Amino acid sequence: FNATSHATAPPPRRYTRHVPPFSHTQTNQRKRNAPTQPHLFTFIATMKSSPLLLLSVVGASEAFSSLNIQLPNFFNFPSPLQKSTAANSAPNESELLSTIAFTANGKNANLATQSRVLTLVRQLETTYPPISTLLSDPNEAAKLDGDWFLQYTQPSEIDEAIDDKWVAEEASEGDARIDTRQFNAAGSVTASGIAVDTSDGNVAKQSFQIDQSRVTNEVMTGIGQVTVSGTYRQSKKVPLRAVVAFDTVRIALNALPLTLDLSFLFAIRGAIKGTNEAGWVETTYLSDDLRIGRGNKGSLFVLTRERDVVKP
Repeated sequence: FNATSHATAPPPRRYTRHVPPFSHTQTNQRKRNAPTQPHLFTFIATMKSSPLLLLSVVGASEAFSSLNIQLPNFFNFPSPLQKSTAANSAPNESELLSTIAFTANGKNANLATQSRVLTLVRQLETTYPPISTLLSDPNEAAKLDGDWFLQYTQPSEIDEAIDDKWVAEEASEGDARIDTRQFNAAGSVTASGIAVDTSDGNVAKQSFQIDQSRVTNEVMTGIGQVTVSGTYRQSKKVPLRAVVAFDTVRIALNALPLTLDLSFLFAIRGAIKGTNEAGWVETTYLSDDLRIGRGNKGSLFVLTRERDVVKP
């Protein structure tokens, strides 16, 4: 408009701009400026039913192309067959479980099998050690909480030499004077001198109650179900070690509707020794599905969350 004119300006006209289609020259120019990777326009053809989304994609594509920034390929979805590589479980777990299968909880494992088990266990223990606050941090301890089923036992040391063998640190736990005499039997467990055979297909269960600092062992035997339990504390020397003070032993008889309570035996033992602490179990490997432990008498334990995951 002319600023010196005093005439009344006519009302503004509304213009409708017609945008012609791309010419052949413009199309060739865009092709020369296009990135070498497949352009998003190949995807736009399938989005005609969503104009707003189409315009957004076109605008973003043009803007990033002009800045020479390569857009990530959001439409390249991973194959459903690909598995996560998160360290919730280690690759050697499956081999370990297959190695201990059909050994009657370790009782029938020959020297070669025991040697292979020790090798696999040491690989898991050294490569994926549990966090040191497992027993002191409630969030970490939740991974240990609940039921575990004993699938295999054997001595931590065998006649065959192992280059990288596990050695217990401060095994007697100082003033607690924990018994460290080696229990060399396989396919059985012992708690404060009470030995139970677990090789007959009756899988023993070990339960951690983190909120009560309590651990319970249950196993079915020929005479009935044996339950041994006690409180535990974190070792002052070894953070991953739970030192157990057994206070309860009961046997629910099969032949009679009767439960024998023999807990007084622990009370007598504690009075003589001066402490109820009678053993410890050290968690040396822990995942969502598998736990490996070492005991004060040199035993190695392999436990799983699921009861029937290993063939006896």
